[in-house]
Amino acid sequence: MENIRVVIVEDDTDIRQSFEMIIDSAEGFECIKTFDNAEDAVEGIPGLNPDVVIMDIHLPGMTGIDAVRILKAEMPALQIAMCTVYEDDEHIFNALRAGASGYLLKRTTPEKLLEAVSDLNQGGSPMSSEIARRVVASFQKPAPASAEIASLTAREKEILDLLAKGYLYKEIAATLFISIETVKRHIHNIYEKLHVQTRTEALNKVFKLHG
Repeated sequence: MENIRVVIVEDDTDIRQSFEMIIDSAEGFECIKTFDNAEDAVEGIPGLNPDVVIMDIHLPGMTGIDAVRILKAEMPALQIAMCTVYEDDEHIFNALRAGASGYLLKRTTPEKLLEAVSDLNQGGSPMSSEIARRVVASFQKPAPASAEIASLTAREKEILDLLAKGYLYKEIAATLFISIETVKRHIHNIYEKLHVQTRTEALNKVFKLHG
């Protein structure tokens, strides 16, 4: 069985060396390279083709979140875990939106770090328990409905749901037992209420707020 090949991006020398030692001293793991800034990491990682990257958020110059965004655009299959002291919602969700698959705190024990790397390599999304609780809590908060969306009638919301599923006007008409002209009139009203001009804009507006 081949070793899990890991790259560490961390500007704190002590932490970087500590992580490197933990990875290299464990059976089945190998630290193939470390970087102390995001710019060098973005340039060097594609040529290394690692299995897992452990990325700090707060780096000199480019942030780790920006580096993740760039790397994931070039290497969609790359598994990246943010490892940071930050545990506020903004950093967590910005990192996950950028493409990070895991989010660990720097006080994570060596055992948990290795477990997370292994989990990432197998397609998992490891998170420190504190982070996982924040993520769960965010999904349990009711999404704020905007006044525009609240103004839609039940029928208009029904039509929006069918639009989101890719239905054509004639298919919506057949499904709801109404005429195509009635469908068009409802959609015109939806666009006016949401202040949009296209189906894409309408769906983005509604499902961005509720997603």
